[in-house]
Amino acid sequence: MGADSRFQDVQAGRIPVFPRDHGKHPDFRTEWWYFTGNLDSEGRQWGVQVTFFRRGLVSEPRQQSSAWNLRDVYLAHFALTDVTGGRFVYGELLSREGPGLANASAEDLNVRIRDWSAQREQDAMRLTARHDGYAVDLKLVPQKPVTLHGDRGYSRKGDSERQASYYYSITRLDAAGTITFDGVSHRVNGHAWMDHEFGSGMMRPDQAGWDWFSLQLDDGSDVMVFHLRKKDGSFEQPFGTLVPREGPAVALAGAPVISAQGSWVSPHTGAEYPSGWTVEVPDQGISLQVKPLLRDQELNTSRSTRITYWEGAVAVEGHIGDRPVKGRGYVELTGYAHPMGGKL
Repeated sequence: MGADSRFQDVQAGRIPVFPRDHGKHPDFRTEWWYFTGNLDSEGRQWGVQVTFFRRGLVSEPRQQSSAWNLRDVYLAHFALTDVTGGRFVYGELLSREGPGLANASAEDLNVRIRDWSAQREQDAMRLTARHDGYAVDLKLVPQKPVTLHGDRGYSRKGDSERQASYYYSITRLDAAGTITFDGVSHRVNGHAWMDHEFGSGMMRPDQAGWDWFSLQLDDGSDVMVFHLRKKDGSFEQPFGTLVPREGPAVALAGAPVISAQGSWVSPHTGAEYPSGWTVEVPDQGISLQVKPLLRDQELNTSRSTRITYWEGAVAVEGHIGDRPVKGRGYVELTGYAHPMGGKL
């Protein structure tokens, strides 16, 4: 079933309203709620990713009264990185919308696919997912307010004003709970990051994919940088946001420069990914070295989104101005196994 062409376009000037905008936006075709975290248990280090996707099939259901209308499909990815043990596992779900299957609230964060969920509970969030002998159950408490990227949340993804998304983050959440790995539960704590993005036409057919970095530093600041890659290998639309320990977020003046320092070839798919980077924003005095905590953190989601991508926990070291910093974060690399243009 093809997507309905009557979905809304993203336009500048929209005023976000919370908590409503934590919920779903069915007037737009593509939406995702995205959580990553770097966590520690006694003697072990972990990375976690849980992402929920909503894909609109029609802009209006044919029968308003039916709970089984096929307006949206929901998909989810769950990955755990055992940094200490050098292992990476992941699972995926795909479901139509319906009672007991999948749904999301339009009023607040409350998205579910079977027994995986993300929901806001007063001043915190609860995140759960499980796959075989692996699971995560975390309480996430925001330490910073919502960060609106781009122009008050309007984030351009190309030359056309219509090629854009609405995009915000909560860049630092205290995370505590349990990780279950190979059937063994571990009490964990650390920091997490949340992204929520939605739109109807994010990528052109000539675009291959993107490189995205979310970095949490030990001075209390957080950095997001992003650039799109075209199929000819060139880069476009680099942008970023610096979120200091205190005070308002700052759009990074001058284009962020992301430079690969090595590569890794997947033994699973044969795709070649960059592996190790420098991230520089000269106008802000930012220079960071980013290294994967485990090279093999590739997801091949053939049973859900049918997208193969690298999503992994990383270590960070460098400086902001004359201030040395260290930290951890996550990197997402799409379009290396196959082009993403026209899929979003």
